[in-house]
Amino acid sequence: MKKQQYDISDLLEIMKKLRDPNGGCPWDLEQNFETIAPYTIEEAYEVDEAIRAGNMDELRDELGDLLFQAVFHSQMATEEGHFTFKDVVNSVSEKMIRRHPHVFGDTEIASAEAQISAWEEQKAKERAAKQSKSVLDGVSISLPSLLRAIKLQNRAARVGFDWPQTDQVLDKLLEESKELLDEVQQGASKDAIKEEMGDLLFVMANFARHLDVDPEEALRAANAKFERRFHGIEQKLQAQGKTPIDSSLEEMDALWNEVKKEEKANT
Repeated sequence: MKKQQYDISDLLEIMKKLRDPNGGCPWDLEQNFETIAPYTIEEAYEVDEAIRAGNMDELRDELGDLLFQAVFHSQMATEEGHFTFKDVVNSVSEKMIRRHPHVFGDTEIASAEAQISAWEEQKAKERAAKQSKSVLDGVSISLPSLLRAIKLQNRAARVGFDWPQTDQVLDKLLEESKELLDEVQQGASKDAIKEEMGDLLFVMANFARHLDVDPEEALRAANAKFERRFHGIEQKLQAQGKTPIDSSLEEMDALWNEVKKEEKANT
């Protein structure tokens, strides 16, 4: 089946062959929606990573891997008689046309902000048609928790359930911090502490939302900063013929401050 150039029909045939009980791939044949779902999520993150790295070759390959996930799920759905890949394409095409009446119809929308509002109104109509019972319906439970918190809060805010002032969110943040500290100091159970920690993180996400800061992006940047500075500690220790495992906390903390100071001097 080797060709100079493949198209989507070739990819669909490749997937069909991989799932063929007569000569297909044993691993692919063993998979189901639940076992493949984690790979789908992983591939989406790898697309994000390629974009952040600005690596277009990697982005091309990662988008291919993500497309393959859609093809994989569609093939399994076809086998079970649920839908085909063509149905998936048809569904998303109809949805995009329906949600962009300013492009494919006569509606006029003046700005990106107005489009976001119109998009949400259309989604609300679609949820109503599906007999959704809550404005929060449809926010995927598989989203990263901070991202899901933001989406839930945005949904609630659109119907007026939101703090009008950022200072009020900050007050709530301080309140939740104190409640968590009280539970810890009182020797509360792990479940009680986990609940208070969850409340605090939820309010942190809300505070970030009010400041127009993406908490996922902020935490990603903090992770990268920690990683960069810890690597700096390791390099300084290596120059001394040492490693973190045979260094004290005091030594590493002093080196951390050195790395931090050097970074600030170079910015």
